[in-house]
Amino acid sequence: MPHKIRLVEERKFTPLKNKTLLIMKALSIKALQQEFENDIYMYIPLTIILNSCIGSIAAMTILAQGTTAVSAIELTLCVATCMGYNAVLLAGMNKKLVFWMMAICLVTNLLLILVTLL
Repeated sequence: MPHKIRLVEERKFTPLKNKTLLIMKALSIKALQQEFENDIYMYIPLTIILNSCIGSIAAMTILAQGTTAVSAIELTLCVATCMGYNAVLLAGMNKKLVFWMMAICLVTNLLLILVTLL
């Protein structure tokens, strides 16, 4: 029993300021990239599903506005970025390139969804 009391007394609690800095550090690009590179085999199927879902939503919103030259260019950009990400994964490229291609694909498709909905 005395050893349990000693462990509680020796435990140091971090102030709220350090917890906020830890959260901010976890949200940085470098921390996200490090997390992706450490657990890449877990993130590969998750990101394939995520990119497929967001890419298909982007394609649906693009095609919902009609068939014009602008929508054809937008659809080509959407499909090319999704195919590029899948090609980088299948080719077994560098983990850093896979992370940045995923980020580019997500940002491009989200911007296409926002542009077509506005």
